[in-house]
Amino acid sequence: MNISQQEFQFMVEAITSDLIQLLIDRDGYTLPQAVSAVYDSHIYQSLLRPQSNLYFQSAGHVYAYLSDELKAKDNLSN
Repeated sequence: MNISQQEFQFMVEAITSDLIQLLIDRDGYTLPQAVSAVYDSHIYQSLLRPQSNLYFQSAGHVYAYLSDELKAKDNLSN
């Protein structure tokens, strides 16, 4: 499926916004913590690559990947 760059950017922004909200609602992050967690993640970098097809996934699905990444980072730092 071909989508325009504008459509791709919109989808990435929508998922990013949802991911931030999910971290706040489910994990108790503050807004600044959630924003940093998302933008500093490998999942976000994958989301920015159209080839990953993550932008086609639901925010909940991408959140599961993000949550796993954040838990793994937390385990490494402890």
